[in-house]
Amino acid sequence: MSIIRTENLCKSFGDLQVLKNVNLTVNPGEVIVIIGPSGAGKSTFLRSLNTLETITEGSIFIEDELFCRAEKGHIVEKMEPEAHKAALLEMGMVFQRFNLFPHKTVRENVEIAPIHVRKVSQEEAARRATDLLERVGLSDKADEYPNRLSGGQQQRVAIARALAMEPKIMLFDEPTSALDPELVGEVLTVMKDLAQQGMTMVVVTHEMGFAKEVADRVIFMADGEILEEKTPEELFSNPEHPKAQQFLASVLT
Repeated sequence: MSIIRTENLCKSFGDLQVLKNVNLTVNPGEVIVIIGPSGAGKSTFLRSLNTLETITEGSIFIEDELFCRAEKGHIVEKMEPEAHKAALLEMGMVFQRFNLFPHKTVRENVEIAPIHVRKVSQEEAARRATDLLERVGLSDKADEYPNRLSGGQQQRVAIARALAMEPKIMLFDEPTSALDPELVGEVLTVMKDLAQQGMTMVVVTHEMGFAKEVADRVIFMADGEILEEKTPEELFSNPEHPKAQQFLASVLT
């Protein structure tokens, strides 16, 4: 059973077609890394999976159940509302920007969604927050406010916050692109640990080293399409599509 599957996924903004018949299957425990030039549609694809963008055509399946299907710019079929909401809660997402609540402490940022959305008890939320902040190496920052943290630390809090909802899959939209170079490594280390622990992940990134080391499959996108889909070793050593060759030559030099 796949975690997520897309069939002929399309997304247009007016006359601009950003996604063109994207077909991708993500299996439990897989780490899928999506690479490609700016404007390829990578982030739009990720945002379409959890309805931050409304698809124009095609279908999304979650655990082999139809999540939604669109035709000619309209959603024509989707899960029942409660099932739809539950499915969305199984997807954690980490963005380029951290979007932490500035008036709440690190611990409170991690606790708030489980309490108000998952309806877990304060005690359970506190336990999760303690465990997760230790997991991302920030136990000593639990009572600090976000403005007292570095960008890398704030992004690690954002990862802990997403994990506190106990999702089945984590979506990462260029999680290190807003960070200073010296802070990138600490975030990638947390993501590598997640992968080693079996978390299903779809990651849009420009960090080729991470893709080589962690991905089960690397997806190369350009012009709204998947042009190659291979293991890291295959793609980085022997890209076949000219656009993949050109892109990798520019980023690996």
